[in-house]
Formats: sequence, C-alpha cells, structure tokens
Amino acid sequence: MVESRVRRLALALLEAGADPSLCPPEAAALRLQLRSALAALGDAEPEELLGSVAQFLQQRQELPWPWREQVLAAVAAVIRSRLPELGAGAASAAVALAAQEMGRSKDPERQEAAGAVLVELGRRFLGPVLEELLRKFPPGILPPPGPIRTLADLAAANVFGMVPFLSSILATLVPLLGTARTDSMKCTLCYALQRFGESIQEYVAGRAEAPDPTVRSDAFGLELGAAFDILSHGWMQARDGKVRLAALEALGPLSSLIPGEQLEEQLPKLLPTVLGLYRKHPEPFPISKSLCQLLEASVALGSRSLEAQLEPLLAALLAQLVAPADPNVPTSSKNQAELLRCFSVLAAPFPARLLAWLLPRLESGSERHRHGALRLLRHLLNSAPSQMEMQKVSILSALKVPLQDPSNKVKCALVQLISALAHHGFLEQPGAEALLEFLVEQCALPAEPPAGIPEENPEDPTSADVRSVSVSTLLLLSSTVPRLGHVLWPFLLPLLLRPRLRPALVPLCRSLAGLAQRHRPDQHGNLPSPQALTVRLLAVSSQPWSCGGRGAPALRLLRELRILPELEKSWDAEIPKLLRLLEENTEDSLDQQEWEEKLLQFLRESLSSIPDKSWICPLVSETFRQLRDADGFPAEKNFLYRYMGTALGLCPGKEQVRKQLQELLENARYQEETEREDRSDSEPEQPRAALVLCLGRVAAAAPPELLRSRLEPRILGCLLQLGRSKVLGIKVETKDPALKLSLARSISMVGRALAQGGSGNFPGNFGNYPGNYPGNGPGGSGSVAHKAELVALMVEFLRAEPPEAPRTRLRQHALSACAHLVALEPALSDSERSELLDAALGSVLPLPPPESGKNREQPGAQELLQEALAALTELLQGILRSRLSPSGLQEIFAHLGPWIRSPREPERERGLGIGKSLLEFFLENLDVRAVTPFPALPALLALLAPRCSDGIPEIRSRSLDCVRALLRIQLCFQGFSRDHRDELLEELQELKAGLENSQFPDFSVLFQTCSRLGAVLGRRIPPEQLPGLLLALLEAWTDPERNCSRAAAAIGNALIRERGEILHEQVPELLQALHARVALHAEPQLQRAAQRAVQLLALRLPRRTVGCLLARGLPLDSPGCCLWRALGSEPALTPLVLEQLLERLSREIPFQESPAGRVATTLPLAATRALAELAAAPEAAAALQERFPELFQVLLLRLGGSVGIRPPKSLRGRDRNQLQPGSCAVQTMKAVLARAGNDDVVRDVGSAGGWELMEIPERHHDGIALLAGAMARLCGPRLPPIVRSLIPVLGSALECQRVTSSAFLAELLSHKVVNDLVLLEPILEALTALEKDSCLLVRVLALRGLGNVASGSPEKIRRHGAQLLASMLQGMDDKDDPNNLLALEAMSSLSKILDHLEERDVQSMLLHIAIRIRPFFDSEHAALRHSSIVLFGNLSHFGRADSEVFSEQILNGLVTLLLHLQDPQPDVVKACKFALRMCGPSLGCEELREMFGNHLREERGLHYGEFLNDVCKFLMRSRPALLGRLISTNLFYFKSPWRELRAAAAMSVGFLVLHVDEEQGQQVDLDQLISALQLLLKDPAPDVRIKAAETLGRLVRIL
Repeated sequence: MVESRVRRLALALLEAGADPSLCPPEAAALRLQLRSALAALGDAEPEELLGSVAQFLQQRQELPWPWREQVLAAVAAVIRSRLPELGAGAASAAVALAAQEMGRSKDPERQEAAGAVLVELGRRFLGPVLEELLRKFPPGILPPPGPIRTLADLAAANVFGMVPFLSSILATLVPLLGTARTDSMKCTLCYALQRFGESIQEYVAGRAEAPDPTVRSDAFGLELGAAFDILSHGWMQARDGKVRLAALEALGPLSSLIPGEQLEEQLPKLLPTVLGLYRKHPEPFPISKSLCQLLEASVALGSRSLEAQLEPLLAALLAQLVAPADPNVPTSSKNQAELLRCFSVLAAPFPARLLAWLLPRLESGSERHRHGALRLLRHLLNSAPSQMEMQKVSILSALKVPLQDPSNKVKCALVQLISALAHHGFLEQPGAEALLEFLVEQCALPAEPPAGIPEENPEDPTSADVRSVSVSTLLLLSSTVPRLGHVLWPFLLPLLLRPRLRPALVPLCRSLAGLAQRHRPDQHGNLPSPQALTVRLLAVSSQPWSCGGRGAPALRLLRELRILPELEKSWDAEIPKLLRLLEENTEDSLDQQEWEEKLLQFLRESLSSIPDKSWICPLVSETFRQLRDADGFPAEKNFLYRYMGTALGLCPGKEQVRKQLQELLENARYQEETEREDRSDSEPEQPRAALVLCLGRVAAAAPPELLRSRLEPRILGCLLQLGRSKVLGIKVETKDPALKLSLARSISMVGRALAQGGSGNFPGNFGNYPGNYPGNGPGGSGSVAHKAELVALMVEFLRAEPPEAPRTRLRQHALSACAHLVALEPALSDSERSELLDAALGSVLPLPPPESGKNREQPGAQELLQEALAALTELLQGILRSRLSPSGLQEIFAHLGPWIRSPREPERERGLGIGKSLLEFFLENLDVRAVTPFPALPALLALLAPRCSDGIPEIRSRSLDCVRALLRIQLCFQGFSRDHRDELLEELQELKAGLENSQFPDFSVLFQTCSRLGAVLGRRIPPEQLPGLLLALLEAWTDPERNCSRAAAAIGNALIRERGEILHEQVPELLQALHARVALHAEPQLQRAAQRAVQLLALRLPRRTVGCLLARGLPLDSPGCCLWRALGSEPALTPLVLEQLLERLSREIPFQESPAGRVATTLPLAATRALAELAAAPEAAAALQERFPELFQVLLLRLGGSVGIRPPKSLRGRDRNQLQPGSCAVQTMKAVLARAGNDDVVRDVGSAGGWELMEIPERHHDGIALLAGAMARLCGPRLPPIVRSLIPVLGSALECQRVTSSAFLAELLSHKVVNDLVLLEPILEALTALEKDSCLLVRVLALRGLGNVASGSPEKIRRHGAQLLASMLQGMDDKDDPNNLLALEAMSSLSKILDHLEERDVQSMLLHIAIRIRPFFDSEHAALRHSSIVLFGNLSHFGRADSEVFSEQILNGLVTLLLHLQDPQPDVVKACKFALRMCGPSLGCEELREMFGNHLREERGLHYGEFLNDVCKFLMRSRPALLGRLISTNLFYFKSPWRELRAAAAMSVGFLVLHVDEEQGQQVDLDQLISALQLLLKDPAPDVRIKAAETLGRLVRIL
C-alpha cells in the first residue's frame, strides 16, 4: 500500500512537470520545485522513486526534454545523497535506466543528462556502470558521444577505480579515432583523451595511495602516442575551430605521457601550429594553458628542437601578453598568468637567449610592447632570480632608452621594475644611477597633465598615478632595503639643490631623513656643502604648504643632517618648536609673515652661535647662487632676499658685503613686483619711469614763473608723449605699470604746483591735509592748454586698473592729479566731467575690502585703500567747487546714487561717506543771498534717508548726518543762517545713539528712528514737495538692501500720518503706486507697510480712500486684496463689513442648477472671498469672536453647498481657476477659525488632511468629521449654540446640507464633551430619526454617529444599548444597500459598542451576529473582510464563558483566519492578527495562545511559512482529531480567487501533513487530497503550483 502511494505521488509530480500548457518562464521555476519534491521523495524511499521514474519514463517516450532532463537530475541527486544505502538491485535498475535513456537519443546534451546518473552510480558501482558503457562500444565502430563523455567524466570522478581499466579502453578507442567524421564526435573524443590524461597524471602523482601501485605512466605510452599523432597531424588542422581547440586541450596533458622521442619529433611542427591558433580563436586561455603544458614537457625532456623555435615562440607569446584584454572574456586574467608561466618555463633552459631577445624590445615597438616587455622582465626577475643574476650588466644597459619614454603606462611599469631590481641587488651596480634619477623625476611630475593634451585612453595611468607609485617606491626602497643605504644617500642628497625637482622635495626629504636616522652616513665626499644644504632647506621651509607640505620634512631633514656640531644642541631644541607650530596650524591659519620671521630669527640665532664667522661668507655666496635658481618662484625668492640680508648683517667681511650688494642691484629683475618693492623710491625703477618722476619733482620745486615758461612745450609735452606713444600713427597707452605710476605722480606734482603757485613745499600725500584744495594758494587761477588731454590720460589709467585690492598708489596719484587739474582753466565740458565722475567712482568704490580673500595676505592694502578714498573725496569736492549749486550737487549725486544703493556693503559705506563729505562741503561753502527753493531736496532725501536702517552701523550714522546736512541746506535756502539751531534737527542728532549701539539693532529701534525721522521731515519739508517726496520714497522700495526699502516705507507712512490731510488730490496716484508696489514686492514687511499706508490714508481721508479702493474691483484682484485686508485690520470698520457679508451668505442660495451641472452664484462667492480677506487681519479677531457661532454655522453650510460646483460663468481664464467655490469656502473657514482664536483647530484638521477632503465630493463628509473632532477637542464650550443651529438643518431640502450637518453631529458623538454639555440625547434622537432618510450616505453617517457613542460616552452605552443594537441590526438587514455600505458601517460600529456591553446584553443575538457576518470573511471588498473579522474577534470575547455556544464558530473560522494572514490587503491581515489573538484562549492550547499573543502583534513582522508550520505542529499535538476537518477547509480555499490564499492553503496542508504520525494520517482522504493537489499543479499562478509541488513532496510522511 505504501509503495503504491509513493508511486502515485511520484507519478503525480512527474505528470505535473509534463504539462504541455506550461509557459516557458514559469515552467522552469515549477519544474525546479517539482524536482526538489522528487528528490525529497527519493530521500525517503530512493528505490521506490527510482522505480517510479523508470516506469514513467518508459511510458512517456515523448516527454518534453526540459522536464526529462530535470527528472534525470533529480535521480542523480537522489543517488548522490543515498548512494551508500542503495541496494545492488536498485543500482542495476538505475544503471539500466540511465543506459536506456542514453541510447534513446543521439543528442549529446540529452546523453549527458543520463551520463550524469551513470557517473554518480560509478562512484560505488563501477563494475555495472563500466560494463553497461562498454556494451555501447561495438567492435570496430565508434560508440555514440554520450558513452564516451560519460567514461571521461567517470575517469575524473573515480580516478583510482578507472585508471587501471584505461589501458584496455584506450586500446579499443584509439584505433577508432581515425573513423570519426563529425566535428562533434572529434570534440567528444578529444575531451575524453584530455580527461584520461589528467586522470593518469593524478593517479601517478598519488600512486602511493592507489589500489594498484604498479600502474605507471609508460603503460599508456603506446596508445596515447598514437592518439597524440592523430590529434597533432590531423585534427589540429581541422576547419572547425572547436575541434582544433579540443585537440589542443587534449595534447597538453598527453604531452607528458607519450614517449620522449615522439614528442621531440612532433615538436617542430606542433609548436607553429599551436601558435597559429592564437590568430583564429578569440579566447586564448585554452591555447596558452596547453602550450605551457607542452613547454613543460619539452623542457623536462631536454628538447633540442625547442631552441630552434625559441624566437618565434617568444614573439608570439609577447604579442599575446601585450594584447588588450577583452572585458567580455572572463578568462583574460588566467590567460595572462599562463603566458607569464610560459616565459618562466623557458627562462630555466634559455636565460641568455631569452634576455637577448627581450631587452631590445624595451627600446622599440609600440607602447603596449614596451609596457609588456617591462612587465615580463619584472616577472622573470621574481620567478627566475638565479638565471637573471648573471645578466645584471646587460639588463641595466638595456633600460637606458625606456627611461626617456613619455608614456605614463610605461613609466608605471618602469617604477615597478625598479622596485624589483632593488630587491635583487641590481641598483648597487654601476650605471644604476639613471634608474634612481628617473624614479626621483617621476616624484616631481605635475599632478595635472599639461593643458591641451587629451588623454588617449581614460583607463591609462595619469601623471598623478605615476607620481603616487613613484613616491611610494622611493620611500619603500629607502626604508625596507637596508643594503641600498650607501647607494641612495650620496645620490639623493645632491638632488635637493636641483630647481626642477622642487615637486619631489617631500619624498626626497622624508627618504633622506630616514636614511640619516638609520645609517648616519658620512657627510664627506662629493656632496653638497653644509651651507648649500642649510640655505636650500630653510628656503624650502619658507613655503611650508607648497608641493604637498614640504616644510615639515625639510626641517626634519635639516635636524638629522647635523651640519655643524656647535648647532646640534640648539637645533634639537628649536626645530621641534617650528614643527609643532606647523602641526598646530593649517595653510589658512598660519600667518606667513610671522612664519618667515621665525625662520629668519632661527637663522640669525644659529649664525650668531657659530664661533667661526668665516663660515657665513660661503653661506652668502650660496644664497646668491640659489637666488638665480629661484626665478619663477617669487615667494621663495623674496624669502631668499631676506635670508641674504640676514646673513649679510652677520658677515664679517665688508668687501664681501659690498660685492654682494653690487651684484644684487645689477642683477635684480625690475619687472618683478617683489624685487621692485624691496628697493627704495629714490632710485629709478626703470630708466623712463625715473625720468618721468624727475620731471615731476623738478616742476614741484621750480619757481612759478620758470615753471609756467617751461610747462607747455617741455614738461607737459614730454609727459603726454611718454603716456601715449604712437604705433603706425595711432596713439597707444603705455602698459608699463612703473611708468604709469611715475606719470600720475608727476602730473599730480605739476598740477599742485600750478594750483598753489609753485611754493615747492609739498607733502608726500596730497589729500590728507586741511586746506589742501586746488586753487587755495597763490596762483590758483592758472590755465593749462593740455588740461583735457591730461585728465583723459588719467581717466584711461583709472579704467585700466584691475578691480582688485590696490597694490600700488597709481589710483590715488591719478585721482590727486585730476583734483589739481580740475581747478585749472579751462573748465571741463559736461561730457568730460561726467566721464571723469564715472571713472573716478568706478575705480575706487567697487574695490574689495582688504580683509577679504587673498587680500589678507597683501600688506598695506588697507592703507592704500584709505589713500584712494581720500583722493577720490578731494576730487569730488573740487568738481563740486567748480559748480557750487543745487544742480551741481544733484549732478554728482546722480553718479554717486547707484553706489549708495549698491547691494555690496563696502560700496554703500564708501559711497555714503563720500556723500556726507560732499554735503558738509556744500553747506560750508554755500552762500545764499535770497530765499529760493531747494529743488534737489526730495530726490536727495529719498536717496539718503532710508540708509538710516542699513545693516552697517557706520552707514546708519552717516545717513542721519546727511539728512541733517540736507535740512540745514534747506534752512539756508529759506533764509536762515548756517549756524541757526533748530530743535527738530537736534532731535535727529539724538537718534544716532540708538543706531550706533550695536551691529544689528532691534527692528523696533530702526522703526522708531524711521518714524521720528519721517515726522521731522513732515514738519520741515515744504507742502508742495511732499507728494514728490512720497512718490520718490515709494520708488525707493526697490532698494536691494531690504532694511533700507523698509525704512523708505516707514518714513513715507510717518509723512502720511503727519501731513496726510493735504494729499486729497494725490490719493488715487498714491493708491496706484501702493498697488504697484504690492504687486511687485512679496516681502511681508513691505506688504504690511502698504496696508498701513492705506489705513493712514483712510484715517485722514476715509471717504476718498474707501471709494478709490472699491473702484478697483476688490476683492478679486490679488494685490487689491492685500489693500482690502488693510481696511479689515481697522477695528472701527470691521463690524459693519462683517454684518453685510453674513447677510449675503445667509440669504443667497449657494448654487444654481444648469444642464452642465451646478454653478456657484456670484454674490455668495464674492462675500466668501471678502470674508477671508477680512479674517486675515489680526485686528478683526474681536469682531469674529463675538459672532463666531453664527459665522461657523454659516460657513459650515457654505462648505456643503460649495462642494462639486463650478465657478460662475462671468469668471474667465486664471480667475476662474483660482476662484474654485469649494477651495474658497475652505480657505475662508480656516481663516475665520484661526482669527477667532482656534488656529489649533486649523492645524489639527490640516495635519489629518481634512481640508483637502472637504473639497472632494466623495470624501467631503470625512473632512467634516475631522473638523467636528477638532472642534470637540479644542473648543468645546463654543459647541452648544452651533449644535442647536445645526439640528434643524437635518431636515433641510438641500441634500448637501443634510450630509454636512449629519457628518458633523455624528463625529461629535465620539467625544466626551458632548455628554458634558448635555448634548448627547438631542443628537442621538436627531440621528436615530435619520434611519429612514432617502439618502444612503445620511443613513450611513447616522449609524456611524450611533457607534461613536462608544468612544465619546461609553458609560451611556448600557443605558441606550437596546436602541443602539436594534439600529445596528436594522442596518445590517437593510435591503436598500446594494454595496453593503450599511452592513459595513453596522459591523464597524457594533465592534466599538461590544467593548462596553456585558455578556447578558449580547447573549441572545451572539450566534445570529456570528452567522450573519461569516459570509463577509471572503468578500471581494477588503473593507467588509476587515470589519467582519474584527467583529468576529470581538464576539469571541463573549464566547469564552460558554465554549459550547461559540467554540464551533471559532473552529470553523480558524483556517480562514490563518489563510487570510496572506490576504493582499494589509488591513485585513491586521484584522486577522487581532481576531486570532482574541480567539487564542478559546482553542484550549497554551502554546497556540502564547504564539498568537507574541507573533501576531501588529507592530511585529511575520514570517508566514515558519508561523504556519508552528501552528500546524501545535494543532496536531493538541487536537489531532481536527486533521480531516482542517484539511477539508483548506481544500475549499484551493479555489479561492486570491492566489495568495490558494498558495497558503496548499502550504497549510503540507505543514499539517508534516506534523502527523502514521496513525493520525489515516484521517486524511489521500486520494481526494492528491487529486486536489494535482489540480492545483495546473493553477495559472506559478507560486501556487510551486507550493502544491512542495506539499506533494511532504505527503511521503503519511503514505
């Protein structure tokens, strides 16, 4: 009986895999599982399974090959795992089956699958297998490929068993080789010979452990030699490439087994043939492997013919070695290893010839060949060191040419070769210095390749890669090869002085320091002098972060060198201090000037402590020599100058000092900035520059009359000629900076001399002394004919200056020259004056601050900038003096204004400082003789007054000074004296204290300052200039500095507050400007300023202002809405506006019906939008709070009436899209709630997504419920009047209003506040009356509200329990419920109510409810499944006391709940977890209860397979009688519409079967179960079929 069931089960699995309807992608996975199931059956009953498989395969001759292959693989797996227990009879049957399958087809692939079975059997039952295979060897005829390949695999699998039989097998097989005609047969025979050869080699190598130690390799020589001849002479020349490769792979192992004389004879022809295969086959690894085996056999034989073919052999091998690797060939790296092994094999017998052939390849050929030759040479050094030892001289000589190779790839190979040479003693030979020099030069390579040279191959090494590997190699050699110390020291030390090796200083210093530490090498010999090393290492240390941080290694090396015994002690103390300073700083934090001073102090102290001062003279000479080598490195050269100065100061020989100074001055490069600045100004910088400077100094010292007589033809003509030379008749400006500087200084001297009458006493800096204005001295009215040309030349100089921190005084000298020239006659034209102003301002004001960026490292930048600013101020004052009038002042400020409004702080600060100086200068020199208006006042006040809130304290202070100066000027124009004291102006002086207290004063301080400033301006500005000032201040709102734009707004509002009543005619213009500014600016402060301006206008001119605002079409216009909110923020206006809006919303219908749908009416929509704008004003809070209940009820109904309706047809385009009625109502409700003090309600609803739900017609009631919940939680005391006003609405004729009000009231019942406010009974009564409402959604919401009582007032449940249960049962039985929505709501509500009822309240209807909800467990709607399962879990709580009443229901639902743990819906899975946890105690099994409680927590993940396995195990232990019932329920779910449940049901059956014993298994109807599983094997879902196959594999336990 057991056997028949095993056979039946096996046949079921076999038939499932043979199903022709399986799709190929799914069939593979299913058949793999079926194969595992067959293997599981075979593991339990191997012989029975083998018999079943044999029967099936005999009956199904036309079985699809993929499945037949899997079946044979399963058989092989069973045999492999149970081979020791397999009986001889079963083994014989399996051998016969496999042999039969092998003979069934001539396809080698199919024969191979059967052969795998025979190979597994042959590991133990070699005799029967071998006998069966040899039967397929008919006399004189080649057998099929399958038996031959099987014999080959068998020889590899059972070496000790097969090799003794190989002699006879070969004697039978080899004579038949010549009869092979097909290429596939030849490949098979080659494969067999290869395996036979490898088996013989393995047998001979382990002969001591073999059963027959007498077997020797020569016993097979005759047969294998014959085979070798056939393969080498015949098949190696075959057309098919596969045959050639197979033959070659066989020849490799055979070459060491055939007679030596035969191999010697074959070798001359065989090697060229093998090498020729490289050109014919894309994958060279098999060729290289076999070639290496041939070479090993030949070398072991001592072949003479190999030497004759050495050169072509080497050439072919090198060509393969350097060939680019194909990324698609996975054996490329193995091929490279085999090729190198070939060279190693050849190096043993032919070292001299190999090197003689290889070394010339280092010099010629392509880059790949040179690189490959270097790699090969390194490999030979490491693999055949003894053979390479005698060739040291020739190898070193051959490497001279590769050292010049520019290829980075070759360089990397060379560096690696140098490392190998060092370890084998090559670098100690003469001539190895070139290799070391090459290595150091690579350490000095630039990190980036030269610009413009693209990389040929992105994968090739870069210069940085070469440098990195070179540095590592140099450090490695100096630290790990001790015998190289005496070679490296004398070679590396002189390299420190080579200028071109600067980038390699770090590794050089580190290597030399290590050598000095370990070996203490001798300092004598042909080495650099101590002075040279001292100069070099300290100069290198002056730039400690260059070249990768060379300062620290250089100092460490200097310490280790022990240059003078007298300095050792001090250097051991001082150098560590310098190193510590470097370690504590970074490149940015280290003060370069301070660092250089410390180095010079170190040098000074060191030289002072030397007893023999004559040692310093060579040090000075060496410094001068290294100065010449430092060209192109200005920082290092500058330090060397200072170094020389320090050394000269301590040099004992005066003649030496004089000589060195003379050489220094003669050889200085004056075009370099560093060297120029280190020379005194009294010496000419360049010949022409010196001449120009002399001209200026002579003119400054000359008598006035002599100066005027010589000025035009000689001095100025010469200066202009030098400033502009002519090329081909075209004037070209000079580019020499020294000459330009001298020209500017000379022209400045000449102009000042003319202006002051040529007194000859001039200070060195013209702009810093009082009274030093052009024209103040005698002779100030001089005239210069070339004035315009000179000014134009200075303008060109100014424009040519770079926009960076000043490095020279060219700017200030050019500006001073212009300042002196402006005072001279003739006067400049308007265009010339404008050009001069633009050039002067543009050359100084935009300069970066000296403390920014790299300017911090430039000494004197701050001083140069201040001098330039002083010169610019002097120039502008001179221009203003030439035209001292309001128009002249306004002209300068027109050019200065953009700099005062600049977004850059330094430009604003400098511009305002200059503006302050100009205003004070204008006031001081003003002479008003009649009362006249000051027309520039509005524009200048609008420009300067807003600066009082700038982010820079100095700007704020200067702004108030400028305003005071302007108002003083205004008082002067009104007839007051210059020293008149005005109280309002004194008040402005007091405001400065608050602005200067901190870097960032409080906004309140700034606002107060602006307001007081506006008040002062309002009292002092003439009435006719007030509108102009207000409009100019509105234009100032665009200022890039936000604080200043806000200040303009604050000052303007203060002016309106102070003088707004005189602006009656300008209100429309001002409102238009405010509207434009609101539309332009999104900044909140400016928005509020505009609103305040409207308020102030309305307060001063209310009727006029409101009329103008209404005329703009508010509230649909967005900028206008901002102004409308300004009116709403005024408490006096809000109540009246609010009353009108509420009246419109209450009386007007919300929509009109149309054929296209509901369309919103215009007036309620506009009123809603206006109400939102009013609520946006904080000042409206009081009015909104006073009428909040009425507002909330009206807006709630407005929400219901606005959902799903279209905007009015009068709206078009963008307005139509923006004014959606639903969205507008939601926004208004949010605004009103927030302003009435319930912003927490807005946030609460928003965080739950309620506001968005309110706009969706299908989810509107959910959003209303979220709103009701938030109101109940956060503002309960406001609910009674709202509820009383909503209950009558439940009878409204508008369905939308009934839905909204019922949703709101239903949600209120879920909160305790309803009971506290005595609202429970009215709401319950109102909702119970809705059970007959015509709207299904209203009925659903009513049931939901009744269920919510369990959450809000649980203590009232038992009091109203009968009413509530009756309503729920009526909802479950409602016939007008096609989609079971009422049933769903009733089940959900009932689950909540049951928690608060006792058993006696529910006992009478417990079974009725359980039976009623049971069909919903498998409903197609996930919500119904979820609610019914949760309710079932809650009902189980009442069934525990009486197990007879409810236990059957739990057992009936157990399998369903377990399977629905795999439900596709996560909520249903959670419900099942809950129900199982609740049902666990009723199952009577402690293990199940504990497991359900631990593993089915909602927050915990579940491994379903393991969980179900444990459940089935405990069920079978505690309730074994339920097996048949459980399996029957699972069989029902084999037809479930969800594939997850079908798969889970199949898995559940498998686990149940897995945990039953033989007696319990009798309960199972195996025939029915196997039939059901067979049907499940045809399921369209692949995972279901796989689970079915798994279960079939487990049925072996109960068979």
